[in-house]
Amino acid sequence: MQEHFHFTTDRVKLQKQYASILLFVSAQLSSIQIPLQRRNRHLLKQKDEVIITIHVLGKLLGFTSERAWHRFVIGNLFPKDLFPERSRYNRRCRALSFAIKWIRHQLAKRGQHHAYAVVDSLPIELCHSARMHRVKRFRGIADIGYCASKRITFYGWKLHLQVTDQGLPMGYVVTEASCHDRVAAETVMTQIPHPYNLGDKGYISQKLQKKLYEEHRVAFWTPVRKNQRIRQSDAWKQWMKRKRKVVETVFSILVDSYRITEIRARCSETRYSH
Repeated sequence: MQEHFHFTTDRVKLQKQYASILLFVSAQLSSIQIPLQRRNRHLLKQKDEVIITIHVLGKLLGFTSERAWHRFVIGNLFPKDLFPERSRYNRRCRALSFAIKWIRHQLAKRGQHHAYAVVDSLPIELCHSARMHRVKRFRGIADIGYCASKRITFYGWKLHLQVTDQGLPMGYVVTEASCHDRVAAETVMTQIPHPYNLGDKGYISQKLQKKLYEEHRVAFWTPVRKNQRIRQSDAWKQWMKRKRKVVETVFSILVDSYRITEIRARCSETRYSH
C-alpha cells in the first residue's frame, strides 16, 4: 500500500505537515550545544533540521521501509538532485540520533500540560511458543513471561509505556518478559512526571502509590480487586475504563503500522545452493 501512497497523497497537506514539523525541529535544534563533526560540510544537499524533519515525518506517516520512504520523499517533497541518496540519508539519520532523541524528549514534555496520563504494557514476542524453551537468541536479556490480559505465555520482552489522554508517548522502558508491571512503573512514570496517572489491575500496590506521591508528587489510580476493602462506584469504574482506552489505541498503531510484535523467525537449517 505504501508503494502506491503517492498516487493518493494530498501534496498541499503534506507540505503543511512538513513545514510545521520543520518549524518545531529548527527551534529545538538551536538549543543543542553538541555540534556534529563532519567533513565536506559545504557539500551537504540539505541541512540537519531538514533531515530530522523528513525522518520524523516518515514515522508519523507509518512508513516501515527505508527504501519506500526515500522513494516517496524523492517523488513528493524534493527533486532527486536536491536530496541525499538513500544510503547517505540513512547514515545522516543515524549520526543525528542524539538530536532526534532530544527532540522527542522535548515533545514528550508537552504532555505534562495534558489532563492525565495512562500506563500499560505490551508483550513483544521474539519466537513462537513452540520454540520458547530452546531458543538461543537474546538469551540473558529476554526470558519467558506471562501476559494476563491476553492469557499467553511468551518468550521476549515487555514494552512499558506512558501516554497522555491525547495519545502522546511520554515515558517508556523495555524489560524482560518476566518483569512485573509494578516493578517498571516507577521508571516509566518518573521520566517525565505527570501529576495524574491511570493504570490497570496489574499495577495495584499501595506501597507503589505512596512512594510515587511522596517522592515525585505523582497521583496514581488503579481499579480495585474484589477481595479489597476499598469500594469504587460503577460510574468511576466505567470512567476509568473509558479513559484507559487511549493506550490501547496507541498499542494498536504500534502493532498495525510499525509491526513491533511481528515475529521474524530465522531458520538455522536453511541452506543456499550455488
